[in-house]
Amino acid sequence: AKDIAAMAATPIQADLFDPVGLRQALAGRDAVINLATHMPKLDWHAMLPGAWSENDRIRKIGSANLADAASDCGARIFIQESFAPVYPDRGDAWIDETVPIAPVRYNRSVADAEHAAASFTERGGSGIVLRFGNFYGPDAEQVAASIRFVRRGWAPLPGRADDFISLVSHDDAAAAVVAALDCPPGIYNVIDDEPMRRGDFYGLLAQALHVAAPRIPRRWLAGLMGSVGRLLARSQRISNRKLRATGWAPRYSSVREGWPATLREMGF
Repeated sequence: AKDIAAMAATPIQADLFDPVGLRQALAGRDAVINLATHMPKLDWHAMLPGAWSENDRIRKIGSANLADAASDCGARIFIQESFAPVYPDRGDAWIDETVPIAPVRYNRSVADAEHAAASFTERGGSGIVLRFGNFYGPDAEQVAASIRFVRRGWAPLPGRADDFISLVSHDDAAAAVVAALDCPPGIYNVIDDEPMRRGDFYGLLAQALHVAAPRIPRRWLAGLMGSVGRLLARSQRISNRKLRATGWAPRYSSVREGWPATLREMGF
């Protein structure tokens, strides 16, 4: 709340599971942006049973409550965060928003959150879903973990070196949220211009760290990591063309520029 106030905005506390309180908080608002999540610690804790239960509750119940309250209060726009790596494995083929999602056990609630935005549109508003790629940035927990692994000579996740991974920097994701306020209703992928092959992704990080390129654990090991590992081992070459057509463009076209900038900000 202090950070929000420091940016000349007014923080308002509300409970996603209190429909009456949400209607009071949203009265008179023109746009509602739902970025609420509850991520477990992104290590072995993320694979434990129940690790994602609070996140599921937010996406299933909280998103629906917020969309309903926004509609009842006359808001014009409802933006819902989502997760681009929920697409299926498509190898080298490009993936756009017409490809059906294929969630796994740990993140099936992504579909519930997206349904909340669709229901907002059905009620006459402009419901927008932003499917964010894998985040990176100086304050990203997964970046710090990746650096530790790469310095030890290993990539943190199993897969094939020629599989694609689709990313977006934190700052570019934030800019996309602002841009989405002027977008037509629908679903948009928020991704760098250039999805990277897994080997290049970790190789470029190693290069920026001035260490040798890491070894990537064999893909079959993903099965030992449960549904989280199986999903993150997919090859996904995701397109940002639809969102780019609205005028948004990422500051970093890929981690070729993003990794050096991120590491500089982290003090490396």
